[in-house]
This record gives sequence, structure tokens and C-alpha cells, in this order.
Amino acid sequence: MIKVDVWKDVLRILDSYLEMNNHRKTPERYTILKAIYNIDGHFSLDELGEKLVRDYNFPVSRATLYNTLNLFLQLRLVIRHRFQGATVYEACYDKTSHCHQICTICGKVTEIKSDMIANAIDSIHLKRFRKDGFTLYIYGICSTCSAKMTRLKNKSTEKSKKQNKI
Repeated sequence: MIKVDVWKDVLRILDSYLEMNNHRKTPERYTILKAIYNIDGHFSLDELGEKLVRDYNFPVSRATLYNTLNLFLQLRLVIRHRFQGATVYEACYDKTSHCHQICTICGKVTEIKSDMIANAIDSIHLKRFRKDGFTLYIYGICSTCSAKMTRLKNKSTEKSKKQNKI
């Protein structure tokens, strides 16, 4: 569910941009924006298209989705992530900056919030640059994959011991 004040701000940004640049205020742009801001977390282009059909009975072409997302990226209403070969998006207006844990084996992505990291980045003074926010990617191995690797290693070690006894 979209917060009313966030939705008003997002609409104001889109309206202002379209008016200032003499672009049309199409139903596609507004419906896509509404669908995006009703998704909690990351989504792919295909997932957004499916949501538009399922929840809004509003099918749009892949080209329209792509072009509209590019507009929203320019306006900083959406952010794009490239996680292990997959491109996903998320609504980013009025969101706190956050970190992503990415498993390099299974590709699982988990969002984490860390006040310590946020404070460290906020305290960095950058010359001739105004920070709007940040996204941090932390690569590693999730606990599920780590446990699988340990089990496989143990099985391999047991096999080696049995073969050496023969």
C-alpha cells in the first residue's frame, strides 16, 4: 500500500517533469507508476508486466514498460539493480538507503539495514558532490549454501577415507 504523502510527492515529480518537457500524461505512465509503488521490494520487467495484467487489468507492451522505467530512472523514482545476471528494479523515492547481501552461489538477495553503515556514509565528506542516497552490495555465501558445501565436503572426505582403507 502506497503512503499518501509519498504518492503525492511521486505524482508531483512526474507531473512537473511531463509538463516542463511537453510530454503527454498517458494512463500507461501513471498506471505503471502506481503498480511499481504497490510492489514491496525488487521486481523484474516481466513481474511488473504480470502485475499490471493481474491487478490492474492493464496490459502494456514490453517496450512501453522499458521506456517508462527509463523515464522513472531519470526522475529517480525507481532504481535499477543488476544482481548476478538479472536486472531488477525497485521504487526508491523516500526510501532509506540500504544494503543488499548477495549469495554468489544461489543468487539469493536479502536487503539489510545498518545504521552503522548509513552513519559512516553520511559522515563522509565528498568534494563537489551532493549525496542523495546509497546502495551497497555485499557478496558472499548464504547460510543455506554454506551448509550444503559443508555437507558435500564431509561426504567427500568420508569417501576418501573409505577408499584409502581399501
